[in-house]
Amino acid sequence: MIIIPAIDLKDGKCIRLLQGKEGTETVYHKDPVTMARILEEKGAKRIHIIDIDGAFLKMPYHIELIRKIVKSINIPIQVGGGIRTMEDIETYLDMGVNWTILGSLALENKKGFMDICKRFPGKILLAIDAKMGKVAVDGWKRIIDYDALSLAKEAEKMGVCGINYTDVLRDGMETGPNLEGILSILKEVKIPVYAAGGISCIEDIKALLSLENDGLKGMIIGRAFYTGKIDIQEAINLSKG
Repeated sequence: MIIIPAIDLKDGKCIRLLQGKEGTETVYHKDPVTMARILEEKGAKRIHIIDIDGAFLKMPYHIELIRKIVKSINIPIQVGGGIRTMEDIETYLDMGVNWTILGSLALENKKGFMDICKRFPGKILLAIDAKMGKVAVDGWKRIIDYDALSLAKEAEKMGVCGINYTDVLRDGMETGPNLEGILSILKEVKIPVYAAGGISCIEDIKALLSLENDGLKGMIIGRAFYTGKIDIQEAINLSKG
């Protein structure tokens, strides 16, 4: 199973939010490029980057900063936040980003989303951000009356190469992952699923590792790495068995 450290970008800095809410950010590093290098040096095999400003603006914001990150490291990168058009995706893929993460568009324009998946096979990850089982969109600002589980079932048919499942209420709160919610997704799909939200200690990692036989392919961890509650090298070694 892969351990994927997260870098959230806001105002050019590496930050973390509480439950994705504006105004709750804590700055953990002023230079995301250096942070990416550190994560690679510590053994990370992939980095998860979210353009927070882009998510709120509904358009990419940190393109040039992400370009610098791509050039500075040699491991794969997945990027999300404000990506809504084929042109946005082409921009990221052309600079060397390995996967782009889309969310809201899958519900707002299903045909358009499926067209994107067909044009960029193996390059589109679907972000399913859930709050009390319902889907959160627009940078998690709005909860819609649509079950996260239903969206997961549709994802496979849409042609995505994987799902990033995040429990919004747990994200950044270090309260432990929503194992029940993750397992419910795993039971419904065969494509790779990556879990995020609330992972705060080695015991949480062990709990998620126990879902590997159920199909969980990886976990995305942010705040706990930055606060030191989880040592990234220890987590990676543990995931290797």
